[in-house]
Amino acid sequence: MSESIFKDNLFEGKKVFITGGATGMGFGFARAFVEHGAEVFIASRKEEKLKVASEKMKEMTGKSLLWKVMDVRDFESVESVSKFLADEWGHIDVLVNNAAGNFFCPTEELSENAWRAVVDIVLDGTFRVSKACLPLMKKNGGSVVNIIANYAWNAAPYVGHSGAAKAGVLNLTRTLALEWSKYKIRVNAMCPGIVLTDSVKQNLLLDKAIVEKMESNIPIGGITEPEKMAQQVLYLCSPAADVITGDMIIADGGQWLVGNAFYAIGKEFLR
Repeated sequence: MSESIFKDNLFEGKKVFITGGATGMGFGFARAFVEHGAEVFIASRKEEKLKVASEKMKEMTGKSLLWKVMDVRDFESVESVSKFLADEWGHIDVLVNNAAGNFFCPTEELSENAWRAVVDIVLDGTFRVSKACLPLMKKNGGSVVNIIANYAWNAAPYVGHSGAAKAGVLNLTRTLALEWSKYKIRVNAMCPGIVLTDSVKQNLLLDKAIVEKMESNIPIGGITEPEKMAQQVLYLCSPAADVITGDMIIADGGQWLVGNAFYAIGKEFLR
């Protein structure tokens, strides 16, 4: 079991749905919930990655993941998953909107398709999945956690598509927190630090120099691991946070206080 400050049975019997849960931070979130007693369902676009993730989880924890192929950009695909969970579980207790996409590109060079691809996954996908899952959470209440970024409330140079989308997700988080409070559903956001997942390595931190530049802009904690970020998500979904809604946890080691590292990196590496 990975290191945790929480009781092993904290989420015993709870049903958890994580988008983009087959790889990276999403898989880290899934593992944390499984290790604390939850039943976890993951969904993403690639069947092979979902199969591998479930098998890997079985090896690591002795428990498999429930999974289904889903594209957050496609309403019918999302609805199909919602109906599947209604039949399989009847309800869910936790939803983590983790699916995302991002890459470096100056806005003046960003194509319509490139802009739409990221916004459709991050912002529109969060809307689609949250709305589709509302009927599964209405009866018993629960917790929604949306994964954002530390440029959501400020400028996002060279990742403008992602910045606009994440800003929208933060606003949507607060809107749903108010609208869905009548169902005893809490909606919060978690802003992670830099985690060197395969996707981040391929699309953002492209070489050692960029990694070192990013590291130098983190006051405390440095580049972190999915396990640490999973602890933040567990907290937001735990009974200890039952008075927290419409808020966000910033777990980036104070990086956002220093300034936007993407601006410096973009100027240097994307000339």
